[in-house]
Amino acid sequence: MIYITRKERFNAAHKLFRAEWTEQKNLEIFGKCSNPNWHGHNYELFVTVKGEPNKETGFVIDLKFLSKLIKEKVIDKLDHKNINMDVDFMHGRMASTEILAVAIWEQIALPIKSQGCELHCVKLFETENNFVEYFG
Repeated sequence: MIYITRKERFNAAHKLFRAEWTEQKNLEIFGKCSNPNWHGHNYELFVTVKGEPNKETGFVIDLKFLSKLIKEKVIDKLDHKNINMDVDFMHGRMASTEILAVAIWEQIALPIKSQGCELHCVKLFETENNFVEYFG
């Protein structure tokens, strides 16, 4: 089994809050991440695919395909956007990094499987110190 990873970057704003809570309760639970005027991150996304190399090409997955898929399904929708307001696949969901990683998985897992391999992991760095790994 071979694992291959593609790294991408995007910048996006969000805030963590629950509309049914008071501003004070949101502040108590989410701290400065509940800033009413939003805040942003320079995210780093790592998409790891696993499988056996194709006997003809030697590829687990064509990286041009993977790059285009991530760009169209994820980066174009997130980059320089407000995750809470602008991103179709995040509507009605908490805009935490944890939920965002799951949502990214949902956008790309099936198209990757159509290439004869599997999505192994979505790793999403929110900051240099905080990241999430999701394995489906």
